Amino acid sequence: MKRLFIALIASSFLAAPMAMAQPVAAGSYEVAQVKHREVEKRVYKQGNKKIVEKRVVVKKRWARGNKLSRAERRQFARINDYRRYKLRAPPRGQEWVRVDNNYLLISVATGVIVGLASR
Repeated sequence: MKRLFIALIASSFLAAPMAMAQPVAAGSYEVAQVKHREVEKRVYKQGNKKIVEKRVVVKKRWARGNKLSRAERRQFARINDYRRYKLRAPPRGQEWVRVDNNYLLISVATGVIVGLASR
């Protein structure tokens, strides 16, 4: 009886990590954004000293199917005059958003990127 009890406890320790790993549901997905790193370098003089300032800038590369969070949707500028930027009219339930030099056509309800345009 003691051996059976020890075997059950040992198997529960082995099975616990597998129970925690859950498969991804068919309708959901994780957003994987490719990030582009650039290093900005600024050099200036202050008296006799030469100061070099380096800053790493991480830019996201947007792709169809990625999702914008609510905070990102509020942060980026919505485009109402799409003809000015030579963009097609957005269908109902979608809108154009400007991010840096890219224009993203996103779904208003979900924030999923439907289309892209670069200028």
